[in-house]
Amino acid sequence: MIERRPFDRLGGADHGWLNAKHHFSFAGYHDANRMGWGALRVWNDDTIAPQTGFPPHPHADMEIITYVREGAISHQDSLGNAGRTEAGDVQVMSAGSGITHSEYNREDVTTRIFQIWIIPDENGQPPSWGARPFPKGDRSGRFVALASGFKEDIEALPLRTNARVLGATLKAGESAEYTLAPGRYAYLVPASGKVDLNGVQLEARDGAAIRHESMLKVTALEDAELVLVDTAP
Repeated sequence: MIERRPFDRLGGADHGWLNAKHHFSFAGYHDANRMGWGALRVWNDDTIAPQTGFPPHPHADMEIITYVREGAISHQDSLGNAGRTEAGDVQVMSAGSGITHSEYNREDVTTRIFQIWIIPDENGQPPSWGARPFPKGDRSGRFVALASGFKEDIEALPLRTNARVLGATLKAGESAEYTLAPGRYAYLVPASGKVDLNGVQLEARDGAAIRHESMLKVTALEDAELVLVDTAP
């Protein structure tokens, strides 16, 4: 089962400095049929104007993954962490028992990110933050774990949930496959490019909600950059 969710039909809000599209219910956008997908709770497609951003605000008991598509995002939090995450890189904030953070586009160009929230397996754990680069060349033609709660994904940023966030880059005509275990939920978004997913065509920034598909085969109809979440029910 693959449900295509066209980008132009997503919920969202334009705040001037922030143009946000929501794959699931978030803030002022509510859809009772889109409260999440398994443990995946939020997938926001955010466009942030230069020299603007999210001022300090709190979170608790959520795994928050930021995938930077263009530009860069600068992070600061109440633990004393600070960092700048560039396009192609990923940061993970485990909000745990509570953390306050800010995320600013300090650049002179527009920044575009995916912000992905996944419900943790346990609440009340100590908060943490980390970031690392993932060169697009290293995930050429294949899915690579960027953040993961699986111990075997030793190169990925750690998650405190039974889930993986994966990335792939494909040249036009290339394919990549991913095995989805029984009972799992998956959600795929092309950050750029048009692809075919098991016979379903997706445009850039469309979402695909996936269940009961044992093998995902993605073929690029044009050069494409992909982000995939594999999560527990």
